[in-house]
This record gives sequence, C-alpha cells and structure tokens, in this order.
Amino acid sequence: MSDTSAAAPLPVDSPVRTLLVGAQMLFVAFGALVLVPLLTGLDPNVALFTAGVGTLVFHGVTRVSVPVFLASSFAFIAPIQGSVANFGIPATLGGLLAAGLVYVAISQLVRLKGTAWLHRLLPPVVVGPVIMVIGLALAPVAVDMATGETSEAIGYGPAIFLSMASLLVTLVLAVFSRGLIRLVPIMGGIVVGYGLSVLMGVVDFTPVHEAAWLALPEFVAPSFHWAAVLFMLPVAIAPAVEHIGDMVAIGSVTRRNYLETPGLHRTLLGDGLATSVAALVGGPPNTTYSEVTGAVTLTRAFNPWIMVTTACIAILLSFFGKLGAVLQTIPGPVMGGIMTLLFGSIAVVGMNTLVRAGKPLTAPRNLVVVSLILVFGIGGMQFGGGQFTLQGVSLAALVGIVLNGVLPRVEEE
Repeated sequence: MSDTSAAAPLPVDSPVRTLLVGAQMLFVAFGALVLVPLLTGLDPNVALFTAGVGTLVFHGVTRVSVPVFLASSFAFIAPIQGSVANFGIPATLGGLLAAGLVYVAISQLVRLKGTAWLHRLLPPVVVGPVIMVIGLALAPVAVDMATGETSEAIGYGPAIFLSMASLLVTLVLAVFSRGLIRLVPIMGGIVVGYGLSVLMGVVDFTPVHEAAWLALPEFVAPSFHWAAVLFMLPVAIAPAVEHIGDMVAIGSVTRRNYLETPGLHRTLLGDGLATSVAALVGGPPNTTYSEVTGAVTLTRAFNPWIMVTTACIAILLSFFGKLGAVLQTIPGPVMGGIMTLLFGSIAVVGMNTLVRAGKPLTAPRNLVVVSLILVFGIGGMQFGGGQFTLQGVSLAALVGIVLNGVLPRVEEE
C-alpha cells in the first residue's frame, strides 16, 4: 500500500452527484444487506435503519475519513440462526451487543499494544477453520430451505426449481457479468427467483396489503442470557481479523494508509460500536462491505461523504413499511438457493486463509488444531449444560485458541 503522501486526492463533489452516487452505493449493498435479516428472522427495515445509523457511528469515530459503508455481516448468519433457535431473538441480540463490545476491547488493545498480539493469538491456523465452521455449521438449513422442507405451501418440485433458478442467476452474474452488475449478484438472484415465484402463484401478498406505507421499523430490545452471550462472543473474532484486511483493501484503492490514519484502533472501535448500537434496537451486526469497496474501485468515488449520504438514504428507506413487507414475502426456497452458495463461499474464505498462510497442514501441530476446530464446530460437540453450554462456533474458536496457545511450536520446513 502506498504512502499517504501519494494518496489519491479526495474530489469535491456537487450535492447532486453525492446524492446519486450515494444512492447507487446503497443499491450495490442492498441485496446482501437485507439477506441477513431475512435468513435470521430479524426485521429487514430495522436492518436498513441500523446499517445507516451504524455507518454514521463509524464515520463519527473515524472523522469521515474512510469511504466505507457498514451493513449486515454474513459471518454472523449461522450463529444468529442457531442462537435464535435456542435462546430467542432478544437473548441473541444481547449476545450480539456483547460481540460488538469485543471489537471495542480489541480496538483499545490495538491502540495500546499494536497488532502483533492479535496475530499471535489468532493465527491463520485458528482463524481459517473457524471461518469454515461459520460457513458450514448450518449448511443443512440452506438445503432444507432450498428443497422446500421449511415451506408449508411449496412442495419439493417447485422448491427445487425456484432455488436452483435463483442460484443459477446468482452464479451467472457473479462469474460472467461486468461493471456494477457484477456487484449485485445476490440481488439479481433474489429478483429473478421472486419474479418466478409470483408467476407460479406461491407468493402471499397479504402482508404487503396490510402494511402501512410509512411505519416505524419493528425495533426489538435485547435481553441478556449467559448462554447466548457465551455462544456469540467468539464469533466476533473472525470478523475482527477480517476487518484489518478490509481496511487494507480499501486503502489500496484510494492509496491511503487507514491503519495509520485514522488508525486501526479507530476503525475497529467504529465497527464495534456500530454492531452494539444495531443490537440495541434489533438489527444484525455491522461490517464493512466488500461489494461497496468494489463499487468504489469502479466509480472512483473516494469521498467518504458519499457513504454518509448512503447511510442517510438507508435510514429514510427503513420507514417505508411496505418495503419490509415485500421483502418478507420472498419464498424460503429462493433464499435457500442463495444460501447454499453463501455458506459455501464463507467456508472458502476460511480455506483461502489457510492456503495463503502457506503452513503445512499435515504438520502434527497444525493437523491437531485444524481437525479439532472443524469436528467440534461442525459435528455438534458441546460442553456443559443449561445456561453455560459451549457449542458450535464458540466452542470451535475457544478450542482453537487454547490449542494454539498450549501446543509447542516447532520449526516447520
């Protein structure tokens, strides 16, 4: 990444251009933004609201210096689904609020100690398989949705047709399209799948007719349940590590070193506060969006005030009641088809983390760490009971951190 002295100058945009480009950025992020609440049982209008508020919080902390937009984090989809099933939505939100505070704690340690301790505590041999567990732990849920198991009104045949059509469109747009269209494959898959669902008569528009044009999002307050907090805390580890990569990526586009100015501690703090604020009112955790980074690369829209505009537009849209009602009528198989790709792609990110590290996975130490993270995380292992049950991603992350800390390190050829 180039020195800040060689940074690309920030353009002075007209208000009209700022508004138009800001709206375009929300369009790029929209499909992924609403996908998370639709898959986890949260309200999409609340997600729009908290994406906007979270982005404003981030830019307040970083002094409007980084051209990023924050919205629903994919890394939390599987854990939220598992937590909602076991503890309910309010307790899950309490766990997510605590996860945001993990970011805050990490940001202060980075401010005091730098980043070396973070890489020692969470090397690729731990982070990689934990990310894989996040993607694969609830893969059966995606298959159940895709095959119509979760839809009372849609049988196997129509469900498979809708899910595979949605998946195919998403794949084609992701691989073969160019320009801005390539940045919205999820939205493309949802639009086509929803259109086919309407033609097949499997969409119930009753919620849309009953919804008001303008309405407050359905905010939900968090409650605190120790098991839900313990379940969710370790999930924050992988996105926090990925956050560093996000800052490097956007910095390479704008030719600015955001790890120094405004500083990684400030960007982590902004991300953590945005996640906790979202959980306070019922929204999913926030993270920086790679789709928006891609759009910034294409459009050269380096002005951070564009993202502030995007956040304000998201907040305004969240008060359109019929928008959320339409999103909630999307059939399960349409979302299931896209989930099969989404969960797999998260697992591939984890695999890529291991590959890029270049460590021999068959070396005894690495073999033990990776194997136990994967089997404990995906296989359903659990320790404890009642409010203090450790399982899934939380157990996998804890096992990885402990093994990495206690197993002797050897020089690897």
